[in-house]
Amino acid sequence: MTLPEPDATAPAILPLSRADLPVDTVEMARALVGKTLTHDRPEGRTSGRIVETEAYPVGDPAAHAFVGMTQRNRSLFRERGHCYVYLGYGVSWLANVSSEVDGVGAGVLLRALEPLEGIELMRQRRGRDVLTDLASGPGKLCMAMDIHRGQDGVDLCGHLDTLWLGQAVRPVGEIGVSIRIGITKAADRPLRFFERGSAFLSGPRKLNL
Repeated sequence: MTLPEPDATAPAILPLSRADLPVDTVEMARALVGKTLTHDRPEGRTSGRIVETEAYPVGDPAAHAFVGMTQRNRSLFRERGHCYVYLGYGVSWLANVSSEVDGVGAGVLLRALEPLEGIELMRQRRGRDVLTDLASGPGKLCMAMDIHRGQDGVDLCGHLDTLWLGQAVRPVGEIGVSIRIGITKAADRPLRFFERGSAFLSGPRKLNL
């Protein structure tokens, strides 16, 4: 597959190494806020700042890993920094980053991005023009970034695949904490992290203060 050359006018994004990721799931969810996600495709590169995450730690009844390893969730049991993609409610693909160590199931859901590169491509994929609406939710994020089941298991720190994590392109703002969104089990746990003041967040306003 021939990949496009990066836009020379775009911010330089340096790859994130596995050593840059905390092992602990909750710490990783916080640490990923402000980092970048990049997807290189033949039609162009899309990238964005991660502005919202949710932690699904070991033993969490709301986590897909809670039932043990299955064919569907096995990527959650890989060492930290691998992609786990699943179809949420049979409608939208959702992307997670595995955490902890190899054989331990846990992960971080990527909930929202601030678009950086490939904005017109994101608009085409989403069928939307408003910048703040392109990736302000986990399903929107995957559609804008063209992430689907084919990226399940990708090493986001391997720098060999087209989907990868990068360092922050600018300092992150104050990080807020709230309960998670759209779940019923362990719904009151403060495991959602977000960049306060970002215009690109998902969820109700009362959770973004």
